[in-house]
Amino acid sequence: GEPCSDTTVRSMQVYLFVLKPPAFSTSTALRHLLYSFRCPFSLFFGERLTPSPIPLARSMSSLAAGKHCAFQLLLNPLTGESEWIVVNEKDDDDVDETAFSASRSVLAATSYLDMLNDSRRNRAFRLAIEKTITGPCHVLDIGAGTGLLSMMAARAMMECTARGEAKVFACESYLPMGKLMRKILRANGMERTVKLFHKRSDELQVGVDFDCRASVLVSEILDSELLGEGLIPTLQHAHDMLLTDNAKTVPYRAITYGQLVESTFLWKLNDLHGNEVGASDGIYLSSVGLEKIINAKPQQYAMHLNSLCSEMRLLSEPFKIFEFDFWRRPDSHGETYIWIKPTDDGKVHAVVTWWVLQLDREGSLLYSTAPNWVVSSKTEGLDCWCDHWRQTVWFIPGEGVSVSRDTNVLFKAVHNATSVSYFLRDDKSTVCNSFQTHDCHLFLSPERIGIYGEKDMRSAFLIAVKNALQRLRVSPLCVVADDSILLTILAASLSETSKVISSFHGFQGKGCAYVQAASVANGFSMDRIHILNKSISSLQSDDTPWKVDLFLAEPFYHGNEGMLPWQNLRFWKDRSLLDPILSKDAIVLPCKGILKVCAMYLPDLWKSRCCLEDIEGFDHSIANETLGACGNLPPSLKGCFLAYFIWQCGEIKELSDVFSIMDFNFSEPLHACYGKIRMEFSEPGICHGLVLWIDWLLDEENSIVISTGPVNRYWKQGVKLLRRPLKVDAGSFIEVEAFFDASGGELTLEPLFPPP
Repeated sequence: GEPCSDTTVRSMQVYLFVLKPPAFSTSTALRHLLYSFRCPFSLFFGERLTPSPIPLARSMSSLAAGKHCAFQLLLNPLTGESEWIVVNEKDDDDVDETAFSASRSVLAATSYLDMLNDSRRNRAFRLAIEKTITGPCHVLDIGAGTGLLSMMAARAMMECTARGEAKVFACESYLPMGKLMRKILRANGMERTVKLFHKRSDELQVGVDFDCRASVLVSEILDSELLGEGLIPTLQHAHDMLLTDNAKTVPYRAITYGQLVESTFLWKLNDLHGNEVGASDGIYLSSVGLEKIINAKPQQYAMHLNSLCSEMRLLSEPFKIFEFDFWRRPDSHGETYIWIKPTDDGKVHAVVTWWVLQLDREGSLLYSTAPNWVVSSKTEGLDCWCDHWRQTVWFIPGEGVSVSRDTNVLFKAVHNATSVSYFLRDDKSTVCNSFQTHDCHLFLSPERIGIYGEKDMRSAFLIAVKNALQRLRVSPLCVVADDSILLTILAASLSETSKVISSFHGFQGKGCAYVQAASVANGFSMDRIHILNKSISSLQSDDTPWKVDLFLAEPFYHGNEGMLPWQNLRFWKDRSLLDPILSKDAIVLPCKGILKVCAMYLPDLWKSRCCLEDIEGFDHSIANETLGACGNLPPSLKGCFLAYFIWQCGEIKELSDVFSIMDFNFSEPLHACYGKIRMEFSEPGICHGLVLWIDWLLDEENSIVISTGPVNRYWKQGVKLLRRPLKVDAGSFIEVEAFFDASGGELTLEPLFPPP
């Protein structure tokens, strides 16, 4: 119909009906849809109402009254289903514990805590703000987070004005974070000095939310790529609608840099076809003619490249790519061409990039995310590990581009409003980054591509599936319970008579087209394959006479690779639900899972997850529980598990052997598990935490094992950091007990220290 005025929109009440509860993989699109409503809304699912922790009548009345609310996803790791929790703009005492827990679990998994523990960042922003604010002004903080920059600006203004007055406006659109910010403002006596809006900055209006345009902008909406958090559109709207002409900004500008590198490990994360050729096992996930059927999405990937320093060859000097000025309106599009002179012969597998932030106009306050081989001093970032800003990797397609020292190569960089792309040409101007999208293409994470190209891993699954099929009847029914394209192809190609049902829930319809494209090269017919495109547990509702002979999972759930190791036990839940349709002699693969634990020296990670206290003069201790602090945590609070690639966690060292603490027997239905062990330290040192992972046993003889530990860099591990670092000697010990809750899929673990 006709466009509505803002007044009309604000008076509307929107009711959104969804035909079925959204899967986790569709939640992002639905969240953006909800976010597009500039008015209160209610959300209903399916043929029944989704249970809400807030009574429906109360929820609807508060929404209709125009109060702020948000929907927070709460994921059940054992079912893969997610529930939408209503988060109201109320104190936590008035909100159901479920809503508070949902917000807390999400915030604890973010990099907020790590960012606030980055003292180099905090100091640089404080000095820049104090240098910029020299008198009365109107300050706007976009993406305020905990309100640290807002409070810095308010204090700077009060110190340089005669009456000690300040005028700071802050916007934070994520409601749970906004609620936390209000608590922090109150704890620091700033609740009347800083006015907080639970809005996006492009929803703010001069004359409605505040009287006049701001003359100073302080903001930190930067990710490792620089542009991924919406920096350009945010600055564009701010300069157009919210800031005065010649407004001052902190930061002042940012410059991105790049370097060409050769790295076998980075190549393995990108070129599945090339690594498959080396495997020579007769299984083709990306065959000749379909080399690009599986790709990592062409984008920049954040990574701690200092951990790969010894495995990379630098093939160029660092070069400047883009310069982004915060103090003026940026363009949505930009491109640059650079002739690069290689410093050595080699093959370019990736472009590594970083940025340098200039916080003040004069350029005396800098913050760099450059790797250690580039920075020249500790003040520039050397040995200052933090996880919230890393270097990035852009993969060169295929086997890479060969370069020689005497021949320049043309490098092209293009940015749009939210991302940057890179293109590398040789001296003959042959485009090396060509990519076409088809329905059968699958985008996988770099780590998943690395796993599928790993010869030993492929061999382990091939042997295990082949042995299992040989033990079954002539025409076995195989069920792949997760999103494993490898197991689907193995089950179909290793038996000419097998029938295969695959979930492929995470691929949202693209899995079938992929398997069809791969079927010719792997010698099987699609009439033996059925793709569900939904959870495998849906089979339990089918009234069918057949029985499942082989139940398979890697496990792998597309889009959920960042989960804690034991949250991949979803297939065990599915196996239990399908128990009535499993044949008497059904084989479950993997047969077992062994929860492993190792004590480690993790100083950088521990510091980044420490409790917050005074940050540049502002008390943040109230945020510790919400943000998932672990180090120096009071006894009254419980630390959470964290998922990390341990090999990327800065300085690390194993202080004990690897111990088995718990077994998961998948031949049995899902049940609670308990384990208690005595861990003896093999090395003297400082223990900061326990690292956990699962080894998957693929056969009953326990001879075929897929380990997801730190040695294999394609998987994240779970980390339980200690409250206090523990000095240990070789031969000393601690006891560790763990409990797995079969109802919620959560693990609790408690280290028990011997008396001093």
